[in-house]
Amino acid sequence: MAYTPQPNTGVLFKNTKKTSDKQPDYTGNILVGTTEMQLAAWIKEGKNGKFMSLKLSEPNSKTETTSTNEGDDMPF
Repeated sequence: MAYTPQPNTGVLFKNTKKTSDKQPDYTGNILVGTTEMQLAAWIKEGKNGKFMSLKLSEPNSKTETTSTNEGDDMPF
């Protein structure tokens, strides 16, 4: 059964190809209205415990948040 994105929902997957602390712990996609965006999350530790720091970016943006594979529509 394939995941079909619904407006204002998204998915995150563990980043198994992480090679540095600057890369996200989780990556995925989110559908904001009718626009698909990339979502990245880092697990951080604060004075009140663990939390996730998030970054929303344009698809296929050249940042350290994703590793791009030619012809692959998944962001990791």
